[in-house]
Amino acid sequence: MIGCLIIHGFSGTPQEVEDIEVHLKKKNWLVYCPELPGHDGTKEGLKAVTYKHWVYKAKVALEELMERCEKVYLIGFSMGGMIASFLASQYPVEKLVLLSSAAYYINPKQIVQDVTGWFLEGIRGELDKDEYYQFYRKKILRTPMAATIEFARLIKKLRPHLDQITVPTLVVQGESDGLVPQKSAEYIYEHIQSEEKELFFFPDAKHYIWYGEQKDHLLQEIDAFFEKTTTNDQAKAEGY
Repeated sequence: MIGCLIIHGFSGTPQEVEDIEVHLKKKNWLVYCPELPGHDGTKEGLKAVTYKHWVYKAKVALEELMERCEKVYLIGFSMGGMIASFLASQYPVEKLVLLSSAAYYINPKQIVQDVTGWFLEGIRGELDKDEYYQFYRKKILRTPMAATIEFARLIKKLRPHLDQITVPTLVVQGESDGLVPQKSAEYIYEHIQSEEKELFFFPDAKHYIWYGEQKDHLLQEIDAFFEKTTTNDQAKAEGY
């Protein structure tokens, strides 16, 4: 059986990556997306934990999948991408997919463009219809400063482990991501040591790539990457 661990982003929930989870479950894989400690949608929850709790929860989930499955794939979104990267450097997973992963964070240029758009929409009374504005507003309101500091600590601690990744890796990011700059994906791609790695940018896509028109295309790219035969697959088929 094939297993897949999906790790959601900072101050998010498993529901934010549900479209990807549902899609992969159609393959009859064992797909698991645990809720990271403190990520219950409240400020109080995030105040009570550190980044070590997040990493530990993902680690335990991965170990459980590896006990039950012959192959295990890893998908990490945003902060979850950095946790997935760390796990891929420590455990013999088959493949790694990194979506909008935060090796660096906050894209000031895109934030200015988004805020300008929101300002104009506010003047026209259209903000209630802007899904991205409402989504980010909720995330900001439920994120305490202490948790944001833990997020920064996690990035600082885990980023050096990118140099230890050797598994086939797909790095994906939207060119209009307002939270993670384009250099984050480029940095990850340059630093991982995988012989088989791909870097894919979605034009006009924001942080949550699958929330827009690019959803089907993203799922197709993920499928194609998982289905692609790797050097390791060939070696196993030949008995090495």
